[in-house]
Amino acid sequence: MEEVLLLVGTRPEAVKAAPVALCLAEHPHLRPAIIHSGQHAAMVEQALAPFGLRPDELLSFTRTTGGQPELFAHLLPALDELLARRRPVAVLVQGDTSTALAGALAAFWRRIPVVHLEAGLRTGDLTAPFPEEANRQLVARLAALHLAPTPAAAAALRAETLSGGPIVVTGNTVVDAALRVAAAEAPAANQDLVTVERELETHGGRLVLVTAHRRESWGAPLDEVLDAVATLTDRHPDVRVLLPMHPNPAVRAQVVAALGGHPRVTLTEPLAYPDLVRVLRRAALVLTDSGGIQEEAPSFGVPVLVLREVTERMEAVHAGCAWLVGTDRARILVEADEMLHTRLRVPLHSNPFGDGHAAARAVAAIADLLAVTPATAVLETAS
Repeated sequence: MEEVLLLVGTRPEAVKAAPVALCLAEHPHLRPAIIHSGQHAAMVEQALAPFGLRPDELLSFTRTTGGQPELFAHLLPALDELLARRRPVAVLVQGDTSTALAGALAAFWRRIPVVHLEAGLRTGDLTAPFPEEANRQLVARLAALHLAPTPAAAAALRAETLSGGPIVVTGNTVVDAALRVAAAEAPAANQDLVTVERELETHGGRLVLVTAHRRESWGAPLDEVLDAVATLTDRHPDVRVLLPMHPNPAVRAQVVAALGGHPRVTLTEPLAYPDLVRVLRRAALVLTDSGGIQEEAPSFGVPVLVLREVTERMEAVHAGCAWLVGTDRARILVEADEMLHTRLRVPLHSNPFGDGHAAARAVAAIADLLAVTPATAVLETAS
């Protein structure tokens, strides 16, 4: 058995890597090792638990400044020691986090093949999202295998004329994760969510999910979003808003100041992944700047207003699953009012990000990469 190291440091990374770990565990010649970088303490363990997984190792350390230089100064030597000790045949990194970039660098320096899960997402603007757009472009230069979630992502990679490594279209593993968790139908764990569900069942009404956390929205743009949410809730008496708050103290203070006193807005701590999926299944509308929710929501028929000026997930927009509205109060209200008045739903089975089998395609591509000399040709499979 040869070890494939799956490096994760944030909740979205853990959720998207989990289906790959489960598929690798069933492979006759490969086995997964999940390594928690320590970027977000505790959240990775929480995200893995619904899949029956936990990290094999934790690279824990004490953060004082919380800055990128401090994180990289810890991660690079720690990862180098770990790679020398465990000697994996490949390192899988996901997306565009600091953990992904550090892991790709450490593996590349050790001449270990880098597998990039969710490769090829692009806005073309290094400032949006920041620093994620730069991180994923840098990882692409180091990857031996690019697992693109959509044909558009694969096309973006081809346009960059990368030096080597196959490009395989797999679909997005977050769809695998969301469908698996939804099928388990776990009861709500968050007590705020339990209360909201009870009130909706007793009095009727519709649930609107709001998430806003991207740093480019902090300050005045977030004020516009929060004002739009308050106005929207006032205009639609049957609407209950659920808003999981970002851990950043300044962001939380801004949210509480704007919406904390509204009787039909519930502010809560970040939701565990099964609770988030539960909300998506029930929601009438989602307002979000999250990338993952843009990918998950179409599987449950819920329309999404994207609170960003640009998105690297235009497939959802083109498929009629999401609408790009930015952070302008007037634009948000126009689109949200229309969707609530018409009770718009997205057709089921129209998710452009996959069919729930992305992890199996990813593992097949990893096995192909490791069985032969790395190819230079571009490979694709249907998503």
